[in-house]
Amino acid sequence: MARGWDSKSVEAQIEDNKSASMSRVDGQAPSPDEIQRKIKKNTLLLSRKRILQEIESSSNPRYSELLRRSLADLDVQLQSNS
Repeated sequence: MARGWDSKSVEAQIEDNKSASMSRVDGQAPSPDEIQRKIKKNTLLLSRKRILQEIESSSNPRYSELLRRSLADLDVQLQSNS
């Protein structure tokens, strides 16, 4: 699989989310903290999605367990970030 295309897709999604978050209903620009929180949340969600895909395709039980622990850690980070 070509990882370069995957990375570019992720970057494009992050940029799209940045530009979408810049336009607010009340007309005010979001604060830098709000932007950073949103970027971090999107990054965590993309990482979670990638780990889920790797768990599905993994045939090594030890690696799968490592991925499950990583997934649990991401879930904790997502909870604290919300």
